[in-house]
Amino acid sequence: MNERIKRLAEQAEIYAGKLIDEGADYNQYPRYYTEKLAELIVQECAALAKSKSEYIQSIGTDDRGDQIQLHSLAWQFEEFGYKIKKHFGVEE
Repeated sequence: MNERIKRLAEQAEIYAGKLIDEGADYNQYPRYYTEKLAELIVQECAALAKSKSEYIQSIGTDDRGDQIQLHSLAWQFEEFGYKIKKHFGVEE
């Protein structure tokens, strides 16, 4: 497992632990943890798409045709990030 996944797993652990500390049902800990980890992974994937969109938008060119293509590609990555979150029902 890579370091990023490990960090997300730690965040999910902290989240689930807080719920338990606040009085949530201890038997539901695995569910709280799993749901939070899945949400964090989905958010990470959507953020990756958004960062690709921002990178593409930062590319400079004087060619009008290239500008249009880059803008379109950036928009598609932005839209893809939105669709990932919508598909899995994850809100920001």
